[in-house]
Amino acid sequence: MSAARTPGTGPAVHAAVDLGASSGRVITGRLEGGRLHTEEVARFPNGPVPVPARGRDTLYWDILSLYSGVLEGLRRAAEPHGGLASVGIDSWAVDYGLLDGDAALLGNPVHYRDARTAGSPERVFEHLPAAEMYAVNGLQVQPFNTVFQLAAASEGGRLAALDGDLLLIPDLLGFWLTGERVAELTNASTTGLVDVDARAWADACLDVLEGPFGVPARRLLPGLVEPGTVVGPLLRRDAVGAAAGAPLVAVGSHDTASAVVAVPAATPNFAYVSSGTWSLVGVELDAPVRTEESRAANFTNELGVDGTVRYLRNVMGLWVLQECLRVWGGEVDLAALLERAAAVPALSCVVDVDDPRFLPPGDMPARIREFAAQTGQEPPADEAATTRCVLDSLALAYRRAVRQASELSGRRVDVVHVVGGGANNALLCRLTADAVGLPVVAGPAEGAAVGNLLVQARAVGEVRGGLADLRRIVADSTVTRRYEPSGPAAPWQAAERLLRG
Repeated sequence: MSAARTPGTGPAVHAAVDLGASSGRVITGRLEGGRLHTEEVARFPNGPVPVPARGRDTLYWDILSLYSGVLEGLRRAAEPHGGLASVGIDSWAVDYGLLDGDAALLGNPVHYRDARTAGSPERVFEHLPAAEMYAVNGLQVQPFNTVFQLAAASEGGRLAALDGDLLLIPDLLGFWLTGERVAELTNASTTGLVDVDARAWADACLDVLEGPFGVPARRLLPGLVEPGTVVGPLLRRDAVGAAAGAPLVAVGSHDTASAVVAVPAATPNFAYVSSGTWSLVGVELDAPVRTEESRAANFTNELGVDGTVRYLRNVMGLWVLQECLRVWGGEVDLAALLERAAAVPALSCVVDVDDPRFLPPGDMPARIREFAAQTGQEPPADEAATTRCVLDSLALAYRRAVRQASELSGRRVDVVHVVGGGANNALLCRLTADAVGLPVVAGPAEGAAVGNLLVQARAVGEVRGGLADLRRIVADSTVTRRYEPSGPAAPWQAAERLLRG
């Protein structure tokens, strides 16, 4: 392990910019004695901003507020050390910003939960059938995939004359920091525009956008780069302070790609749940799975670090509980609520968390009651029962996704690793072990930032080796908690049958 040094004394310090759907943070990391030590130096809010338009609100991201938070976080990260050894950015997937020919931002990026994409997949499939598209991009059908967003945004020829750049969120922020335009591959693979075999832009998908929809995709999309690529130095000392000059590394810029790097697995026979606002549930493979059975199960092949494939399904995640908490208002004591939820009888009520009604913001408790009534169940009576319903339902969705991922890919699963914020939810982890019937290992909670930091450190020569070596560092650096399955499988099987109807 050779040590790249910051301008100050002591171990090299790296900074991970980790942007989630509800908050952004800047976390520093330094390697000492084969262990990664992290510190959160900045946190700032994030969330959808509804703006009135004709007929309905449009949901946007406040990208300028995020950029301001990133700049402040990088200044705080660098100042005590006189500089940084490197910087990396990860975020959610699919959303993008558009720049004109002078590199000026044309507007705030539209939020993936915006309703503009309703019906867009069907319109695209009229020109490239779903099975043919899946054979190329291996991507599960989600209405917010970038390809469908662009088709929706193209109405009236609004994008036809655009002569500029389309940059995904981490790449847009990276461009503002370095002046370099790239498309990092792990995030680009979520757009629906990448050939998962060639790890290149997919001509068949670009042709559809450029032909029927008039989107000049080839003109707008920058060159693809693999995770671990050094993009360029941070500019503008007046904006980033002592962080100026630090190299920006294109890490696994899809937060799940970075989180999977941080799975402290000792063997390949694991499943992961990257648990946050979304839950990404799957296995890590060497090659994509694009069988008709895989497509019918709506599994996705997203590209990962070191040539890997993240074979997974998106599960709605803790978003449902977050929206419940928002509706209930006030200062909800989450720890106390979870303790009360643990006392509610198991599987009293379950919902299909992937039902489209749970995707947009809104009154989640009312939607849960509606789903329960439609399926002949007694609706949850209070906040604790609703919380237990959400967590039981998430565990049930994890059970289905883990088992299908194993069956469809042929990868044996001996243990489930939960990384991300859900690793701190002991009730959810225990329920997941019971539902899946396998041990659950929880941690690290800041998985995306940890993976981000380690890919940076390797890119600048501080560590060497493959994913197994990086994961050994994670295991040596993380206090994990193990949950063993308990109780019979029959109640979970009955709940599955109920939801299948």
